[in-house]
Amino acid sequence: MAAGEKVGWEQSLSDMLAKESWPTEFNEIVKKLSNSEALSLQDGLFLFNSKDLDTIGYLADIVKKARFGNQAFFNVNVHINQTNICTLACKFCAFRRGRRSSDAYQMEVDEYIADLRKYSDMVDEVHSVGGLHPEWNVKHYCELFKRVKNEFPKIHIKALTAVEIKHISKLSNLSYYETLRLLKESGLGSLPGGGAEILDDSVREIICRGKESSDEYLLIHETAHNLGIPTNCTMLFGTIESIEHRVMHMIKLRNLQSKTGGFQCFVPYPFLPDDSRLPEAQLATGTEILRVISISRLMLNNIPHIKAYRMNLGDKIAELALQYGADDIDGTVQKESIMHLAGSKASLDLDNIQLAKLVTNAGCKAIQRNTTYSSFEEYIPPQIPKRRRLPMIVGE
Repeated sequence: MAAGEKVGWEQSLSDMLAKESWPTEFNEIVKKLSNSEALSLQDGLFLFNSKDLDTIGYLADIVKKARFGNQAFFNVNVHINQTNICTLACKFCAFRRGRRSSDAYQMEVDEYIADLRKYSDMVDEVHSVGGLHPEWNVKHYCELFKRVKNEFPKIHIKALTAVEIKHISKLSNLSYYETLRLLKESGLGSLPGGGAEILDDSVREIICRGKESSDEYLLIHETAHNLGIPTNCTMLFGTIESIEHRVMHMIKLRNLQSKTGGFQCFVPYPFLPDDSRLPEAQLATGTEILRVISISRLMLNNIPHIKAYRMNLGDKIAELALQYGADDIDGTVQKESIMHLAGSKASLDLDNIQLAKLVTNAGCKAIQRNTTYSSFEEYIPPQIPKRRRLPMIVGE
């Protein structure tokens, strides 16, 4: 392929952008998008400061449609948070408990398996993240994952955030590489992206002191990618960060993706204030959430999927976000603790039909996917037979 030559969705994007008229102040950004150039820090700051959210959202929607057409993705999963006992005490976290707390819990392997068994006929993914348990090292998680794969071989295990990997590695006196290698051999399929928060250590020092550093988060994901373990990545916004912090966060993720290609999906989600401990937070409005979703799509040209994580956003904003650059709404979830303790009111019991309805309400085609975005099938809801109406008898 010749230098500068575009193929596939990039050429479609250029053609789609050329058919539209754009406000003058967006000309440079449109040009870069048309030429498949990465947007700069200055471009990102312009987008955050612009009052023209309609144009930003429309640009993001065109980029999404160039790549995926009118499709929006979901999967069938269950979240099992294995413990809320944590050696850290991040300021924004409403989930964490100390070991002596009256509502602290830890699911032993048998208990975890029994819980997953309730959903095993319905799901193809189990998503498990939790606190940093002071005793659970790599042997514990290897046993857990082996047991899961032995009983439920078709269920994909997406588990353990970067800080959990760091913690398990330290407890086990192993490198990140060796820890991840052992976990992969035991059945770990992918890593979620949680814990990125904002990849700036001055912010992290305030909101999540003691967690992994920005460089450690990136290194752990890079190590996973080098082992063939795909991962997601996230951004928590609306705490104390500046818009420059947000844009630089995206650029750091984009730079790693250019190196490894291992990120599947970017998941931006706003801080939820209820019951947590960050009074200085600058809470995100609905329009700000849509702006962040849109800018994510425009800045992260090499990360294919942008998720409107409905557990955090709620169904209404998630549905709107599918028109502002997002192409994924996560899955059925079934049960979840971390976001709901922080204040989420999103429904936990949506089935495939209800999830597909969210997608079609946004004007998109509902596509059921697997965890690694390697299997897709259009979801056609089952037809419900119409009830036969009896003729009305006049005079009765």
